[in-house]
Amino acid sequence: MMNKKKLEIYVHIPFCAQKCAYCDFLSFPGNRQMQQEYIDRLLEEIKYQSEYAKEYQVISIFIGGGTPSILDFHQMSAVLTALSHQFDVHPEAEITLEANPGTVTSEALCQYREAGVNRISMGLQSADDKELKYLGRIHTYDEFLKSFQRVRMAGFDNVNVDLISAIPGQTVESWKNTLKKVTMLKPEHISAYSLIVEEGTPFYDRYGEHVALDNDSMSKEERRHLMALPDLPDEDMEREMYYLTRAFLNEQGYERYEISNYSRPGYECRHNIGYWTGVEYLGLGLGSSSYMNGCRFHNTASYQAYKNGRFGREEDFDQLLRQEFERLTTEQKMEEYMFLGLRLIEGVSAQGFVSSFGQNIRHVYGPVLDKLKQDRLLEIKDGYYRLTERGIDISNYVMSQFLI
Repeated sequence: MMNKKKLEIYVHIPFCAQKCAYCDFLSFPGNRQMQQEYIDRLLEEIKYQSEYAKEYQVISIFIGGGTPSILDFHQMSAVLTALSHQFDVHPEAEITLEANPGTVTSEALCQYREAGVNRISMGLQSADDKELKYLGRIHTYDEFLKSFQRVRMAGFDNVNVDLISAIPGQTVESWKNTLKKVTMLKPEHISAYSLIVEEGTPFYDRYGEHVALDNDSMSKEERRHLMALPDLPDEDMEREMYYLTRAFLNEQGYERYEISNYSRPGYECRHNIGYWTGVEYLGLGLGSSSYMNGCRFHNTASYQAYKNGRFGREEDFDQLLRQEFERLTTEQKMEEYMFLGLRLIEGVSAQGFVSSFGQNIRHVYGPVLDKLKQDRLLEIKDGYYRLTERGIDISNYVMSQFLI
């Protein structure tokens, strides 16, 4: 059997019960009819896209959203079955399903396992009910606990919990309390991100550079909710939370392997590591992005266009599934190799750079590497260039230096 190239698959399920105030993902509420229409199109796309992936073996699948667990199990089963039948999926592939508290039943979780899902990613964000309400989450911490217990009872032994720090009204003490409560549950993986106020979200109207609470698209209830929100933690408090996260999780046996991701040994998210190390990926579903054969492209973000598409026709395929098609230059590939690889605590392999591009990393980036080392933002260890703690603090600046 020929050696196939590695491929990761991301499947986007855009539906959620309610849009959170900080969320800028392509997601929205949808009734059962909308969900079924979407799944019908997604199954068509899976079949059609698989024809372009015959030379690949799938090493990971990540089903995200939105809230994938909001789907009827039979819909999710149809997607998982189609993926396994249409693609060459490695027998030990990591298959992750995102699930929000309150949207999973014990029966569905057992069926997910039988269908091949072997990793669950749960969006908690905070263990403080007031903070959850500020974020616009629809669940309580108690509901999260019940859902987490169901996940464990269904037999899942690889579970991630998502957390967000620096959210409205949060203090260092309340953040530490969240970390304590979550680590007591002993999930295998914790993603701990600092809140980013994204343009186009209700949080941007409240906390952005120009407060815009007179937005016509807002209901009176939404406006009142935003006006009542407390301020965000200041920059000093945000940094204190960041340092606390690293120290506390390390004490609890979680190793930081990426700027915002921690795991117990052997439970690093293989799918995300693939992104950061340049593994090719195929996005399926509304608005999803792909990188294959040196080309970057994405699907339409229009629900109506996607719903009405017929992916058996070449013209629909090009119009709906290969938007903004771009063939990356060698220089762009090198830049991404550095940007993404430096997110990993291990850093960027000098030998890996040679294997990928046939050039010594110093021939391309020598002066930049020397300057960053001199400024104590970068160090080299065991053949890997990696950010120092100081470099991690200003990682965006460091990574910008690798633009050719």
